[in-house]
Amino acid sequence: MTAGLYKPGQGYMTRMVSAIALGVLVFLGVSWLWEQLAPIRFESVETVYIQGAASVLTIVLFGILGWILIGRHPRSVDFLIATEGEMRKVHWSSRREVFGSTWVVIVLTLFIAVYCYLFDLVFQFFFNQIGVLELAGT
Repeated sequence: MTAGLYKPGQGYMTRMVSAIALGVLVFLGVSWLWEQLAPIRFESVETVYIQGAASVLTIVLFGILGWILIGRHPRSVDFLIATEGEMRKVHWSSRREVFGSTWVVIVLTLFIAVYCYLFDLVFQFFFNQIGVLELAGT
């Protein structure tokens, strides 16, 4: 088995974005691990060496795992390639369509809020009139 990529000419963008996301997650995990290992003390070993060894080991292990899943494992690579192919088929709305839809949602949300508020006032008046509710302070 060689160290090359599986289907190297396909799925470039999804592989790169996946690798970047994995790198960010590993970086955040290593920084968390570094803080968690700060209070650990061994007899003659300084804490920074323990933190560094654990960080390097974590980076290497997740780097190998990422290389296998993003670059070598046929099922995961085929999934990434298929994902990129499907994303090219997606119809992306224009800026004008997005703004128009956003305003429709905002206006309808305000309309529904006012509608519910008015019904609440009507029900409050009705229940006060028949004596089910008592106004506070009276």
